[in-house]
Amino acid sequence: MWRRLLVFLVPLMLSNVLQSASSTFNSIFVGRLIGVDALAAISAFFPVLFFLISFLIGLSSGASVLIGQAFGARDAHRMKAITGTVLFMGLVLGAAALAVGFVFTDRLLLLLGTPANIFADAVAYARVILWFCPVLFVYLIYGTALRGTGDSQTPFYFLIVSTALSLALTPALIFGWLGLPRLGVLSAAVAMVVSNVLAFIAMMLYLRARKHPLALDREIITDLRFDAAIAKNVIRIGVPTGLQVVMVSLAEIAVLAFVNRFGSHATAAYGAVNQVVSYVQFPAISIGIASSIFGAQCIGARRQDKLHSVVRSGVALNYIIGGAIVGLCYIFASDILGWFLTDRNTLQVAHGLLMITLWSYLIFGNSAVLSGIMRSSGVVFWPTTFSIFAIWGIEVPTAYILMRHIGLNGVWIGYPAAFCMSLLLQTSYYFMYWKGKTHERLV
Repeated sequence: MWRRLLVFLVPLMLSNVLQSASSTFNSIFVGRLIGVDALAAISAFFPVLFFLISFLIGLSSGASVLIGQAFGARDAHRMKAITGTVLFMGLVLGAAALAVGFVFTDRLLLLLGTPANIFADAVAYARVILWFCPVLFVYLIYGTALRGTGDSQTPFYFLIVSTALSLALTPALIFGWLGLPRLGVLSAAVAMVVSNVLAFIAMMLYLRARKHPLALDREIITDLRFDAAIAKNVIRIGVPTGLQVVMVSLAEIAVLAFVNRFGSHATAAYGAVNQVVSYVQFPAISIGIASSIFGAQCIGARRQDKLHSVVRSGVALNYIIGGAIVGLCYIFASDILGWFLTDRNTLQVAHGLLMITLWSYLIFGNSAVLSGIMRSSGVVFWPTTFSIFAIWGIEVPTAYILMRHIGLNGVWIGYPAAFCMSLLLQTSYYFMYWKGKTHERLV
């Protein structure tokens, strides 16, 4: 099982790396070529964007479970029907996010206490991204649906395309190469939009040429509607998962509001630390997704006897792969942060914050495997409740209280405290209840 997980996991992890690489290099370009204030401006919008796509992430999670079970049962028609329904829901959510987010962007950033010297740039950057939401949502859904069938390679191929385009476009728009306009802070946003739209179009053409089971053909277009029966199962699994992501994003907004109290240099340090942590999280997030998909396929094929093997393999891979990455980040932390930050004081702040929290993402990964395998059977309420409690009952209060006593470093102690509590609760529920139950297909 661990070999099968690893074969699926490598393209998935590389996909996550490439997906973030565009954002990372854009941040490097903006931070080093324009300045710390420009980096702070694009960092200030991140929690808001994360909040807007949170429910979509939940719906995609629900879709991947249903598609995985249908794939395990070898039901191609059901896979297409699920994909068509979730695509329709994603389009509606994307349009709503665009409308609501575009109207309230300045108010949200104002409520966050975004420093005045970066406020205008942060609003302009946010509005460019928001125009892209409907296409972004459909792209995310398609990638999730493909992975539900065990295909982690296709999304990876086209993330290579989008990353390469973004890496070329961002500096070109900053400097105005080849007659392009010089867009300053907006360069990163425009590059992201253009590169992802082109990659999505190319992926659709590729799937049709390969006659992939989930190519955008007549059957999926016919099913591009709201099917109540399918939507009910997607929502039952997806809404609690989406709610968990919403609560995580709200916690990040709260944390950002705490950080903003220490000024724009602290905000820039927060942005740089988030960039590094996003890579440290990749093994954990990827293994959690893989565990959910493999678990769903086992349930769809009526091979419940394989579920514990998925868990053992996922946990082992989390500590092996994640441990190696965390170790390298501890050793080379100053050099890595130097890619984003040129100001010495800001760099020192970011280094201290990173030292506090890095190790705890291995604990986070262990929890992700357990919640992923339970989600594969449609059990989401208690794993989600445990995660939300860890975030809002432990992380945010710990960050707030310690911030008032020991300053900015106290904010980051909230993360490991929350991850440890979440693992304790998830492990207890898994062994005391879920492991002994019989799990049937949902489709």
